[in-house]
Amino acid sequence: MRQLEMRRASLSASLKIGDRRGCCRTPEEEEVHIPFAQDSLVKQWSSMQNVTDRNQEKSKTPIQRNKYLLNINVGGKLFQISYKVAARYPVTRLGKLAIYTDPMKKLQLCDDYSVQKNEYFFDRDPSIFHYIFHFYCSGVLWVMDEMCPSNFVEEIEYWGIHLKYSQRCCRILLEEKQDELSEYLKIQKELEAELEPLDSAEQFEGKFLGRFRKMIWNLIENPYSSVTAKIIAVLSSFFVLISIVGMTLSTVEEMKHKTGKIWMEQLEMICAIFFTSEYLMRLISSSSFKNFLRAAFNAVDLVAILPFYIQILFENLDEGDTLYHEELHKVENVSKLGKVLKLIKLMRIFRILKLARHSTGLRAFGFTMRQCYQQVCCLFLFIAMGVFTFSALMHSVEHDVPGTNFTSIPNAWWWAAVSLSTVGYGDTVPDTVLGRMVAFACISFGIILNGMPISILYNKFSDYYGKLKAHENETSHSLKLSRRFRLKERVLQKLSECCRADPRYHH
Repeated sequence: MRQLEMRRASLSASLKIGDRRGCCRTPEEEEVHIPFAQDSLVKQWSSMQNVTDRNQEKSKTPIQRNKYLLNINVGGKLFQISYKVAARYPVTRLGKLAIYTDPMKKLQLCDDYSVQKNEYFFDRDPSIFHYIFHFYCSGVLWVMDEMCPSNFVEEIEYWGIHLKYSQRCCRILLEEKQDELSEYLKIQKELEAELEPLDSAEQFEGKFLGRFRKMIWNLIENPYSSVTAKIIAVLSSFFVLISIVGMTLSTVEEMKHKTGKIWMEQLEMICAIFFTSEYLMRLISSSSFKNFLRAAFNAVDLVAILPFYIQILFENLDEGDTLYHEELHKVENVSKLGKVLKLIKLMRIFRILKLARHSTGLRAFGFTMRQCYQQVCCLFLFIAMGVFTFSALMHSVEHDVPGTNFTSIPNAWWWAAVSLSTVGYGDTVPDTVLGRMVAFACISFGIILNGMPISILYNKFSDYYGKLKAHENETSHSLKLSRRFRLKERVLQKLSECCRADPRYHH
């Protein structure tokens, strides 16, 4: 009767558990043989043997070396590969290890070498080396989805294997994951830079009035540095709101009288003085004048204070015109200056953007718009296409109806824009059945169009807002801890000074 053999524990046809014929194989058999790493071959690596265990090592049977196999120990796991198989790829690390005959060059390729076991040790990730080992045996580099793309690329670069040896599908997926990871890291870096101030406290060291400018910088740019800085930040937001309320009340008919006008002018002057002082303090504490002018928040601060001074300049010019010009020219100049002054006063509405300096939500909204500008532009493109298409259809259907408002395609643009936005004022409506069908199609297209980017924008806004808030809380918490630590140091220093000054302390 035929004797049963041991069942193989792997799908590999050449792998057998407990196979001891490795030392007796011919070079041809070694080239075909694929001794993949097994649990029984995993050994704890130690290049320096303990002195007390040398007697035990001598009592054991000597290790039988195989001159056709390259023993590789990667992170504690032992792999064996034929010299001839590794030499097929001479530009790789293992290929060079198989080709080189100089022992010094071989030691430069590995992290350590055990003479007794004839093992080359590499302090790398053994889980990824399984795929490197499979590449030498099959010539194909496999990439798994659960791997970190950055770590995998780093490992294959260390072993000298190019990504071109992988399958096209695996390579495409890996490149997509790399792009997603790089995009994520880029956004993370920009989010951190969004909350970081333009300058840092270390940049004032060794500069003119560095200590004084650093103190001003902490008051203006770092609200968590002290109680005074927090009060200044609150006052800045308060004056912005007061300025907006004053500009709104100045348009009320009851406030246009003499008493109300004087109160509004005084309020505007107080707000302008505060904003000017704040801007000058930021300018003084800036380490680079060029970077200060390039900053978006500083441009907003400048726009917030310019209308007040331009208005004063134009009013003085107006008074000069009344003295030196004729009555007709004076009236013309007053009407022109009045229009200019109205435009300049309207610029004060941009002061509300100053709140973004102290509002995480407004910063997250602006950051979302910057990151999603392509989607927003695409949305505007679709809206423009819809407006032009449905206005042309509505004009073709309704232009023959007596008393219709769709006399031309430009006249139908307003109706199309209102219908696409699903607002529907009802000031212009179709009268025919075909016109109502076109209107229904326009409204349906507007619902679908408006629903597409809302979820994307909202998800990104909530994600960015959460990250900004977490980063802000982490920064404030670290600053509070450092302040408490400095306070404790000062208290201990004062106590030690008092104890030293006490006469009883010396006795």
